[in-house]
Amino acid sequence: MGVFDDEVWQTGPMQPGPTASSAVGSSRPAPMLARQRQEHILERVAATGGVRVADIVEELGISEMTVRRDITELVTQGLVERVHGGAVAAGPTTLEPRFTAKSTLHPDAKRRIGQAAAAMVRPGDSLALSAGTTTLALAHALTELEHFPTLTVITNSLPAAQVLFDAADAARAENRDAPTVVITGGERTPSNALVGLVAVDALRTMRVEWVFLGAHGFTPEAGLMTPNLLEASANQALVAAGRTVVATLDSSKWGVLGLRSFCATRDIGVLVTDAEPDADTVAALREVGTRLTIAA
Repeated sequence: MGVFDDEVWQTGPMQPGPTASSAVGSSRPAPMLARQRQEHILERVAATGGVRVADIVEELGISEMTVRRDITELVTQGLVERVHGGAVAAGPTTLEPRFTAKSTLHPDAKRRIGQAAAAMVRPGDSLALSAGTTTLALAHALTELEHFPTLTVITNSLPAAQVLFDAADAARAENRDAPTVVITGGERTPSNALVGLVAVDALRTMRVEWVFLGAHGFTPEAGLMTPNLLEASANQALVAAGRTVVATLDSSKWGVLGLRSFCATRDIGVLVTDAEPDADTVAALREVGTRLTIAA
């Protein structure tokens, strides 16, 4: 079971949970909230394909009952499958969580990334948004821009389109200028993306200044990845439509694999994230000329 030997904390090798004699002066971090524990389990499953209850107990210093309760909650959400002694992905690189499940993960990081990405957009710009919860945060941030009414926004994301349509309708109701919002059409995925031939054909004829992409995972070698083959095709069409590609990724996506790559690292003009990645990733981004932006 060597694939489950990763350490969760970056401050040094994790020691067994504190005992009565070792609790005083222990440097173990404060206990995690349930959502944080479940995020850690999901990240381990995404990285290695599965987790053992015993490993999570040791890494996080919590009880076996707590780990099993967290796994039960993730099973209920359809994010993992229970196996004897732990949990595995519903399909190691093809698992695509429901949009509502993903939207609860890392909300503050996504908000900051969305605001940092929106700050790049200038008056009169045209842009395209892929589907995803981070690009949804970007859609919200766009509506707060003073020059929002001057923008043209194309998206294959149903939630992002709804946010943009609502803001545009509110502006028109008050006799104010409103942006142009275009939705591609297509077949809906579990992540509320519109994909398939209709979406791809719509995007092939479009050209925009900016393309903002979310992703299931990222590595410098594979680039941006998704577990959905049809969504990968739509995202490739988005990449081809843009002058500058901006990847919007919270730090939980580092090292996570998907079934298909849709954008090589060399094709990413800017990568916006909430925390600096490891030194090797920073060096790889610098080598291909990708600008790294850390959202404050």
